[in-house]
Amino acid sequence: MGSERMEMRKRQMSVQQESAAGGTAPAQQGQPGQANPRGSNACCFCWCCCCSCSWNEDQDDRNRKASYDVKEGTADCEDCPKPTLEEVRSWGQSFDKLMCCPAGRNSFRLFLRTEFSEENMLFWLACEEFSNEANKSVVEEKARVIYEDYISILSPKEVSLDSRVRETINRNMQEPNLHTFDEAQLQIYTLMQRDSYPRYMNSPAYKNLLNTLSEQSPES
Repeated sequence: MGSERMEMRKRQMSVQQESAAGGTAPAQQGQPGQANPRGSNACCFCWCCCCSCSWNEDQDDRNRKASYDVKEGTADCEDCPKPTLEEVRSWGQSFDKLMCCPAGRNSFRLFLRTEFSEENMLFWLACEEFSNEANKSVVEEKARVIYEDYISILSPKEVSLDSRVRETINRNMQEPNLHTFDEAQLQIYTLMQRDSYPRYMNSPAYKNLLNTLSEQSPES
């Protein structure tokens, strides 16, 4: 009887040890299971933060670049003194008077930029410079640059010309001369005069400039 009780006691202790081992095993398994979600959340959190930071940095870079581009764009305008009140008033009399004044061209050009049609003024200015080129040896090269920048359908700065004028330019480009772009320049000039100029005269850009100079004038 004593030996049987000892045997039963051993079996009970063995069962208790197995139960204890079985109870700790799930806990041990549960800990990795709990650690994984935390690790997964941490990774996800870190990834989101990294992406957010990266996106913010990219956005900041884009904002700085956009600001830089605007500053660069205004810096390449013509050098000229500040317009007088009389000059600004004269711009409202005719488009010709506006275009004859460097300050008027600058102001109008900035307005065209807001309408995404600055290429019209850029083309007109390029043609003006080209037609006054005294060095005959560079005429062909400059004509090619103007063509690629403003006439080619592949250019992002292509100006709007009718098919007849385009055909004339294509013929002239075989032997470029100082009059290669005359018709195109006149057509773009007329387009700006009829389309953009009236809107500029009614724009805050012109009215604010006129009001500012009027307030600064001794006559006021």
